[in-house]
Amino acid sequence: MKKLLLMCAAASCLAVVQVHAQVNTPPAAAVDPAMAEYKAARDKISADYKADKAACDAMKDNAKDVCKEEAKGKEKIAKAELDQKQKPSDSNARKVAEAKVEVAYAIAKEKCDDQKGEAKSACVKEAKATEAKGKADIKAMKK
Repeated sequence: MKKLLLMCAAASCLAVVQVHAQVNTPPAAAVDPAMAEYKAARDKISADYKADKAACDAMKDNAKDVCKEEAKGKEKIAKAELDQKQKPSDSNARKVAEAKVEVAYAIAKEKCDDQKGEAKSACVKEAKATEAKGKADIKAMKK
């Protein structure tokens, strides 16, 4: 009889624990639609970058380097713009502008590699001047 009472008590406790566990189970994590959209956009940017970079593989010499720089730049700007879209702020707007200036400079500088001597020096000097103007404009945005 004692064993029967112990078995009943143990079975009751187990049933209570199981019911308690079911009641306190948190619901499945709800996916924020905005975050899902953001992640999908990030994935698309990465996929576009990979496709753009793969397209560069068919090219040769400096054209290939310019193409790769353009692909990296496009990705960098797209990510900055996505962040600005997700969380609009002056800081993120500046980051978009900075990305555009940096990318323009990197591409211009890479294009200068096609030239030689004085023409190359002039090209690099012009790219640096354009970059400096862009940075000055960004600095003015901060005020």
